[in-house]
Amino acid sequence: MTPAAGAEPGRDCTLCPRLAGFRGHNRALFPDFHNAPVPSFGGDGVRLLIVGLAPGLKGANRTGRPFTGDYAGELLYPTLLRFGLAAGTYGARPDDGLRLVGCRITNAVRCVPPENKPTGAEVKACGAFLAAEMAALPRLRAVLALGAVAHGAVLTALGVRKSAHRFGHGARHQLAGGLVLADSYHCSRYNTNTGRLTEAMFHAVFEGLGGELGT
Repeated sequence: MTPAAGAEPGRDCTLCPRLAGFRGHNRALFPDFHNAPVPSFGGDGVRLLIVGLAPGLKGANRTGRPFTGDYAGELLYPTLLRFGLAAGTYGARPDDGLRLVGCRITNAVRCVPPENKPTGAEVKACGAFLAAEMAALPRLRAVLALGAVAHGAVLTALGVRKSAHRFGHGARHQLAGGLVLADSYHCSRYNTNTGRLTEAMFHAVFEGLGGELGT
């Protein structure tokens, strides 16, 4: 399946049987949740694309907006507000009125995986949507990968060998066409609680992107 540029997976996408089965299970358990592939958040005239891992079960899978309602969003969205990449107030719900400015947020895998661990095959299957999304962003200058899985998914979607660009927190990779791939540890509860990622470390990644973002 090769999606058209800008396409999102359908609500009942069956590309990944395990994820489709888990989605059906959660629809029965949590009928008020979004329980479908989570669409990207933000416009198409952006300079920065932020790529996470996958929706959280009771975060984006519940609310239908990336990083909304889960712990990771409590660091990501205030950071975007701090650096002028969002406007409004983050209220951890899709109707909080928050809007993104010059950036867009998506996930390497659009459906919630069991135990928040997508398989390699699932990342690959969803990669066609990521590739189409990046191709449909004419002003894109930088991609921020949150975690090694997102880093690898971006490279694969662009047809770049992973061995040529190793993941590392704070690393910057110059890709073809002037595109920059920047890396950060994922802003997950585990990483922040263990001190692997601090707020200062996360902010430093965005400070390093100032040139690409015109700030």
